[in-house]
Amino acid sequence: MQARNRPAGTREPTRWVIGANGIRLAVDFWGAATGPLVVLLHGGGQTRYAWKHVGQMLGTAGYYAVAFDARGHGDSDWASDGQYSQDAMVADLERVIEAFGNRRPALIGASMGGGTSLVAVGEGRLHATALVLVDIAPRIEKQGVDKIHAFMRQKPGGFASLEEVADAIAAYQPQRPRPKSLDGLSKNVRLGSDGKYRWHWDPRFLEGKRDMRQRERRFAVSARNIRIPTLLVRGALSDLLSEEGARAFLELAPHSEYVSVAGAAHMVAGDRNDIFGSSVIEFLARAVPPGAEAAMQGEHAQSPRRRMTDITDIP
Repeated sequence: MQARNRPAGTREPTRWVIGANGIRLAVDFWGAATGPLVVLLHGGGQTRYAWKHVGQMLGTAGYYAVAFDARGHGDSDWASDGQYSQDAMVADLERVIEAFGNRRPALIGASMGGGTSLVAVGEGRLHATALVLVDIAPRIEKQGVDKIHAFMRQKPGGFASLEEVADAIAAYQPQRPRPKSLDGLSKNVRLGSDGKYRWHWDPRFLEGKRDMRQRERRFAVSARNIRIPTLLVRGALSDLLSEEGARAFLELAPHSEYVSVAGAAHMVAGDRNDIFGSSVIEFLARAVPPGAEAAMQGEHAQSPRRRMTDITDIP
């Protein structure tokens, strides 16, 4: 199932961009095109909607914020060849940046999107002005990965109602209040010809054995290569990125700043979006201030000498 199976009333993307191998990517954006470009990359199983509130905040703050559905997610095409590798994701990111003027962007990536951003910058695939990694680092916890995959694999036969979808999400995210209205859940599912609701992602996204050790080595090398302003944001309740994993990242990229958000789990931006957005904007205002983009397009920007080595628990 793809975009044509969206439940009635689901909003169309603002724009379409052709990614690698001709895959069509759904894009939304906020703010004036004259502001510094900020590209937002969601996590596995999420969509561009995860960034709506933060994107609006960035636009108001003077940035040009762009969020897109990763291949196999949301309204974007599913890969006909089932190709959802790290390199395919990076190639799609490159196409999105090209479509928005090929300007040096600041990258904000959550989980899967953070891994894409880290590899893109650390392996020199693109030149960014700043990097924000959300609950992701080279060293992550297997139990957290298993929990995410278990959630994404549930109910392959489909849900009979949006109420059942809400039950599944509430069980996975007990720290969030259950929504009073089910209308907003339509963006997370696709309606099949059998009348059943299924998750929006391509099931093949979860196929294949992932070599976590190889992934950690690749991410670690990328982290050591980072020379731009970098912020790591961790949800204090996260079961994917531990405090030890966060501090291991700070050893690899010692110029980085670090914020731990109290009351937030793995999906930090959604759990505490106002606080998350304010923290990111405060960081970007120092690293890539609006109005100074021209200067940032030359040599690589140097990170401000301000590092939060101790956790900043934001109430």
